[in-house]
Amino acid sequence: GDMASVRTVLYMGVISSIQCNPVLRRFYNRLVAQGKHKKVAITACIRKLIVILNAMVRDQRKWNKNMA
Repeated sequence: GDMASVRTVLYMGVISSIQCNPVLRRFYNRLVAQGKHKKVAITACIRKLIVILNAMVRDQRKWNKNMA
């Protein structure tokens, strides 16, 4: 697979999530407030999203907006 396309999808998904998902928005804002660079905070959000998605697959659960 093309890892660049995977990164692009994850990046765009997180950018949208930061704007629309209150939990990820708070996480991102907290990291930025702690002095993290915005790209570092976005990368942390990507990792958090991957962990959430992995847990969803593992537990065979649907998306829950309060999960993040």
